[in-house]
Amino acid sequence: MHIKKPELVAPAGDMEKLKTAIEYGADAVYIGAEGFNLRMGAGNFSLQEIQNATDYVHKKKKKIYVALNIYARNYHIQHIGSYVKKLADIPIDAVIVSDPGILLTVKEIAPHINIHLSTQANTTNYKSLEFWRLHGIKRAVLARELTIGEIKEIIQQTPLETEAFVHGAMCMAYSGRCLLSSYMSNRHANLGDCSHSCRWKYVLKEENRPDEAFPIIQDEFGTYILSSKDLCMIEYIPELVSAGISAWKIEGRMKSQYYVAAVTRIYREALDIYCSDPENYVFDEKWLSELEKTSHREFGTGFFFGYRENNPQVSHYSHSYIKEYEFLGIIENVSHDNTAEILVKNTIRENVPLEIMGKKLNDDFEVSNLNMKNECNEPVKVANIGQKIFAKMSKPVHKYFILRKCG
Repeated sequence: MHIKKPELVAPAGDMEKLKTAIEYGADAVYIGAEGFNLRMGAGNFSLQEIQNATDYVHKKKKKIYVALNIYARNYHIQHIGSYVKKLADIPIDAVIVSDPGILLTVKEIAPHINIHLSTQANTTNYKSLEFWRLHGIKRAVLARELTIGEIKEIIQQTPLETEAFVHGAMCMAYSGRCLLSSYMSNRHANLGDCSHSCRWKYVLKEENRPDEAFPIIQDEFGTYILSSKDLCMIEYIPELVSAGISAWKIEGRMKSQYYVAAVTRIYREALDIYCSDPENYVFDEKWLSELEKTSHREFGTGFFFGYRENNPQVSHYSHSYIKEYEFLGIIENVSHDNTAEILVKNTIRENVPLEIMGKKLNDDFEVSNLNMKNECNEPVKVANIGQKIFAKMSKPVHKYFILRKCG
């Protein structure tokens, strides 16, 4: 049985997250261009950083995509033109756009750059893909509202590459232009500055009783009727592969290094195992358990299976995240005697049990006491954020291995 393995595309909010995504198994990464992408709060990349990132990714024989996916206003157009002229000299693998004006600008100034269509363009049928193909698109990130059946039909009707989100945060404006943030807080979601107004707590007021607020009851837990579940498709690897999607995308340019590593490695492992022997593939419950150790909202399958769940959109009781594990640090170097140099990301205290998370599940192990030391080889009782510490490990570790503990 021949299977074309889909490309695994991971988020990279900054250079360290980019390196982490590649080290943990991503085939490609997507990054934000300063000022022109939909994650204003992410680190984003200057032109020099894009050059550095491209050099790094290509040395690893991976790909890099640059998001230019805002819906541009008039004042953006002149700037986007001069920006694309400079970007044209960097051998990125594609730009991601949603605005036809930006698409036209890229084609005019840098026709050699491949163009991918953002999910923001809300592509829900194969005829739309034909339109975009005629206008130079090489790949389309499909709308999140589509079912697997609809995706299969689209793929059968188009020669274009397709991409779909398989994991991460969702919002009520799944693939279209959300206006709620602009209205509620004057922060424009379509320019990358969403205030997540859909996650706020709302009440209902009746016209003749303005002083009385009535809760909008969803269930016994609360009233967050617009707060979406996080997407998680790890249990449905065979279904996703059989749909024929060219690339699987993980959401999360605003998430931590730990999140990028933990999620990427699980989808990498599950995908590799399935594609190596689909006839004998068995879902491993540990994969879902590991994903639940990242910061997340209640998981769901979005619209992939229609309304299999009572409601694929709304979170169970709160806008807040479930955070079962805490990201403590990352290993930056390892000496010949297996002593790890660790950059502390959150406070680490002596005699506190923790886990070492590797690039694969069988790399993981527990540590009862880290026996931390500083650069002068002196014992450390408490290591604070940004500090460098050293610890000899009982099992082999490598650069980019992560320290975490149960929250």
